[in-house]
Amino acid sequence: MAAIVISEFMDEDAIKRILGGLDVIYDQTLVERRAALLALLADVPALIVRNRTQVDAELLAKAPKLKAVGRLGVGLDNIDMAACRARGIAVYPATGANDVSVVEYVIGTMLSLLRGAFAATGEVIDGQWPRTKLLGREASAKQLGIIGFGAIGRKVGGAAVALGMRVVAYDPYMPEADRIWGSEPADLDALLRGSDVVSLHVPLTAGTKNLLDRAAIARMKRGAILINAARGGVLDEAAVADALRTGALGGAALDVFEQEPLSKARAQVFAGCPNLILTPHIAGLTHESNVRVSTMVAEKIRDHLARGR
Repeated sequence: MAAIVISEFMDEDAIKRILGGLDVIYDQTLVERRAALLALLADVPALIVRNRTQVDAELLAKAPKLKAVGRLGVGLDNIDMAACRARGIAVYPATGANDVSVVEYVIGTMLSLLRGAFAATGEVIDGQWPRTKLLGREASAKQLGIIGFGAIGRKVGGAAVALGMRVVAYDPYMPEADRIWGSEPADLDALLRGSDVVSLHVPLTAGTKNLLDRAAIARMKRGAILINAARGGVLDEAAVADALRTGALGGAALDVFEQEPLSKARAQVFAGCPNLILTPHIAGLTHESNVRVSTMVAEKIRDHLARGR
């Protein structure tokens, strides 16, 4: 009987160092082979997943001895938390372990989209010299609107303040006293209308589903940059694409999508969009963060099993 099943990719050194004394089944293809995964879970007390393995009613029914779930990341929308609580199953996310990677992704894509200069390599190689076409924008003195002011949102705000940006934040669940130095609270409408860059940092819940719908995107400042490294489903992807084509939005970076992996057919909504960066849910994934996330989750699962809960 395996003690732990790991269904998605994980730092293998962390598995060896921390879980080496336990019976572990590590097969990152299990996320693609649902039936095979379910067949392994009858006697397993611990499961480690990323964001694609659905820990839902079907899976939990096939895992009657499950006591702990490790989440290699922080979003929990792929895990039925209510069902886990009802069963007494502990869920261990890697809180804080990939914050730096997400912050660097947001700041990096923001600067790239504002400047607009980093797609000219082919033209320069071709002998062109498009200097006047590449007059971009500076981040300094621009307004960054942060929607969701938790740990990552605050760190993004701190980095933006260091660049000389004005930061406003919208989060009805965060008290004003918890704002970072240099930031200001704002309601959502004021944030959208006044921000040169808007960055999303909210979980996917019933309250945040389609938070930035077509009407909300239409209220954004003309030429603004939109970044979503939070969760797919919190904005209207087709509305973003339309706003890019018309110039209402000046750029967008989307790392997460309502459907993941994004199918070729669904991706066609973005065809022909200018100043657009699309990435496959990797904002929080770097070599360094993978080690931190894997180490944190492995230690939590090991300790939980050692306590015999």
